[in-house]
Amino acid sequence: MSVEKKPVVLILIGPTAVGKTDLSIELAQTLHCEIISADSRLFYRGMDIGTAKPTVEQQQMVPHHLIDIAEPDQVISLSIFQQMALQQIAEIGGRGKIPLIVGGTGQYIKAITEGWEIPPQEPDERLRSAIEKWGGKIGVASLHQKLAIIDPAAAQKIEYQNIRRTVRALEVIFLTGKRFSEQKQKKTPQFNFWMIGLNRPRVELYARIDERIEKMFAEGLVEETEKLLALGFDSANPNLSAIGYREVGEYLAGKTSLADAKAMMKKKTREFVRRQANWFKLSDPSIHWYEMESNVKDQILRDLNESGMLHAR
Repeated sequence: MSVEKKPVVLILIGPTAVGKTDLSIELAQTLHCEIISADSRLFYRGMDIGTAKPTVEQQQMVPHHLIDIAEPDQVISLSIFQQMALQQIAEIGGRGKIPLIVGGTGQYIKAITEGWEIPPQEPDERLRSAIEKWGGKIGVASLHQKLAIIDPAAAQKIEYQNIRRTVRALEVIFLTGKRFSEQKQKKTPQFNFWMIGLNRPRVELYARIDERIEKMFAEGLVEETEKLLALGFDSANPNLSAIGYREVGEYLAGKTSLADAKAMMKKKTREFVRRQANWFKLSDPSIHWYEMESNVKDQILRDLNESGMLHAR
């Protein structure tokens, strides 16, 4: 197969708990890659256990980028992520390595692979604050419903619990008078992307999710949340509305039991997995899908070699 000689970028996607972290490290070590995280939950320092962030030891095995780059009360917008990711791609390529993007967050992956031209709409803090207060009064789900009325396409792509993105979409709509979903133009990407999709049977995936959540609590998720709250990052902080921190926060506030917090966390994570599937479909011809079997790494390496992709660098 003839492949146009553009810089090669590998992308590893798949639902939460499918096994991306371990496999990404194995692939990176074999192919001389550096890893770029495209998981928006991993940007924030101090949010380690609840996000299943790669451990310090794992990050030392292979260079990782865009992890622990902000405080929990900062906002890494889609536009900012795209700029940083493109810079990392260029720098990694300049070192003679292959960028391996691992995610994560569908919107962030698409912004890179589809070359989105994101309008540089500056934040309006007064408007944003007003929308956040509005959301506080009517609730996260109701605020998301308001977005769905104004811009159904944008609402479909934003999880209803993600108040930060819901607020940002409404902010841009009110500032520009245009639907948020209509403001992302595309240009031809300057890379050869090879997208690897990982899959597991849903029953097996759900069992892994339950096991992961139990492990999070055993490793100190409650204590981690307490520490974040003690630092002033309370439930009004959009990043602490992420699955896990919200449920533990309600437990710490005496609004629910620990058992109920765990059960709700497991339920919401399953729902999140179903929404992730809307971004990356098994029928998408641009994604090379693999079942998570013992020889999956060998399958991926074989297909990459046969594609000629790595020889086109």
